[in-house]
Amino acid sequence: MLRTLDPKDWKNQDHYSVLGIPHLRYKATQKQIRAAHKSIVLKHHPDKRKAAGEQIVEGDNDYFTCITKAIEILSDPVKRRAFDSVDPTFDNAVPSKNEGKDNFFEAYAPIFERNARWSSKKHVPKIGTMESSFEDVDNFYTFWYNFDSWREFSYLDEEEKEKAECRDERRWIEKQNRGARAQRKKEEMNRLRTLVDTAYSLDPRIKKFKDDEKARKESEKKAKSDAKKREQEEKDRARQAELETARLAKEKAEEEAKQVAQLAKKEKEIQKKAIKKERQKLRTTCKTWNYFADDESDSVKMMEEVEKLCDRLELMSLQSLNEILASATKEDGKAAVEKQVQEVNNQLQREKEAEVQARQTARSADQASGGGGSSEKGWNQEDLQLLIKSVNLFPAGTNARWEVIANNMNLHSTSGMKRTAKDVINKAKNMQRLDPIQKDDINKKAFEKFKKEHSFVAPTIDNAVPSERFEGGSAAPWTTDEQKLLEQALKTYPVTTAERWEKIAAVVPGRNKKDCMKRYKELVEMVKAKRAAQEQVAPKSKK
Repeated sequence: MLRTLDPKDWKNQDHYSVLGIPHLRYKATQKQIRAAHKSIVLKHHPDKRKAAGEQIVEGDNDYFTCITKAIEILSDPVKRRAFDSVDPTFDNAVPSKNEGKDNFFEAYAPIFERNARWSSKKHVPKIGTMESSFEDVDNFYTFWYNFDSWREFSYLDEEEKEKAECRDERRWIEKQNRGARAQRKKEEMNRLRTLVDTAYSLDPRIKKFKDDEKARKESEKKAKSDAKKREQEEKDRARQAELETARLAKEKAEEEAKQVAQLAKKEKEIQKKAIKKERQKLRTTCKTWNYFADDESDSVKMMEEVEKLCDRLELMSLQSLNEILASATKEDGKAAVEKQVQEVNNQLQREKEAEVQARQTARSADQASGGGGSSEKGWNQEDLQLLIKSVNLFPAGTNARWEVIANNMNLHSTSGMKRTAKDVINKAKNMQRLDPIQKDDINKKAFEKFKKEHSFVAPTIDNAVPSERFEGGSAAPWTTDEQKLLEQALKTYPVTTAERWEKIAAVVPGRNKKDCMKRYKELVEMVKAKRAAQEQVAPKSKK
């Protein structure tokens, strides 16, 4: 083997094999290296071979130069470390993700032990076994993820700076060598990181630790959930006793209300069928007599009047008219129909005149209040007060707030003016700019109007409309505390409670039975008005 070596290719030769100690390699001591060199020199020195009659090549071309170069490198700690860093017999291979799935420890333990020789730290943790603790496994992977390798690859430098002819050339060579070493160092660290990542992904202990941690968290979560569930069950049992009576009463009241609603619906359907039948009967009778007309134009006109009767007359009126037509002659029937048409037309005329009068009154009130421009037209004192009430009823944050306020005003205003969201916004802004004296004047006038309208007393309580039956004098406004007490009392004493309103009034200090009933009615009307206004805006917002 020695005789086949090329002295000029010494850098690519295995110096341990040249000295005859390939089995010891980086573990060989300096004493073993010197002994191996001495033994091989005694055998292959040129003088020994020349004395034996061998033809010797002159100069550095003899293979003995390789022995000299090997001892030169291996006897120098720095040069030997550089050579060991690129040991040609070292296996740099990294197993694939499919290798070691079934025999992880047998496959990866030798690999980590082989690479442990590059560690700058002396104590390198072992891979362990399946019974290793979490701390041992964690320390092992922490060490390898932060592995500090001493490999520096200077032995593979392509240029030697000692051969440079000047300082600039030496600097250039050093720069080239540093770049090549850094690239090889980076590749080495990537190789080790790939090795550790692959081992971590295949390590059965890691999967076991993760499963154990997941089971522990689920157990804690389940224990917490069970405790919370038990607490909630105790609360539910505590409330169940007091809610049972209320639930039964509510079910009974709902059942009664349902029966009443079904009865009302049934009656409404009967009435609807009856009025439909009477209308059809009226149309058939009039059609039989050719609508009491001799020519087509009169027939069409009378047909329109008959349809008007069908739309405007109630069931009783239709029945009476049909009874008259059933037993009357054509002339008498015509007179009866024309009389009824005249009454309906008079009623429509009165309604139309009332609407015109209302618009004129609103226009006059608007002019008297100094309103001008298209956005200010028709704003009387009643509409201003209704606007203030609507703004308070639908606060900021209400969905499509200004459309809801405009619809609420259109529902309750008697002026006949149709307000848009833009009109309402402009008027609200103008009212915000009013000084406090003007605002107080508007509220004062509204209160005087309310007092004037409610100052009379109905002749009898039975003849009074429902909204007037519980109207008292000028009762004091409800405070927040009184409102809360009333709401709580309404929940405490359901509809089925005997002498309900007397008990509710006893809970609210300073309020009698009539005050509580009146306040309850006002709250119901406010909720209905708010719901109706929002329902009208909902289809528009969807579009």
